[in-house]
Amino acid sequence: MPDPFSAPPSQRLRPPTNVQRTPRSRDWPRPPSCIPNNMLDRPPAGARVTVAGLVLVRQRPGTAKGVIFITLEDETGVCNVVVWAKVYERFRRAVIAGRLLRITGRIQREQAVLHVVADEIEDISPMLDELLSPHFDPGPDFRPDFRPD
Repeated sequence: MPDPFSAPPSQRLRPPTNVQRTPRSRDWPRPPSCIPNNMLDRPPAGARVTVAGLVLVRQRPGTAKGVIFITLEDETGVCNVVVWAKVYERFRRAVIAGRLLRITGRIQREQAVLHVVADEIEDISPMLDELLSPHFDPGPDFRPDFRPD
């Protein structure tokens, strides 16, 4: 049986992908499994999804009436998250201090712009500490010499 801790943290949040077929529009990981950011175009508007990633940006514009915008990045791309004031109050500590977040919410589409409107926010930053473990195995795809163009 494979060791569940041998995969990178973001992959441990996703279901196994053993099926080799072309996904249909209704085929995406359902909560609590996380959907990769590059698959967010598959669920329809209003679908409930869970995303996870490193926090790149937190913005709280003064003109946004308490709304916070978070940008998350996983290994496949970025995701924009909208956090309304009431949700922020419930998950304040995670929103402020989280370095790695898992967010469950609904897909919102306005033409080509896609957001996840947060319902639940979980700080999973302790998973980052596993990267420092001497027993951490990044898996067979890890290439320390890789340099993106």
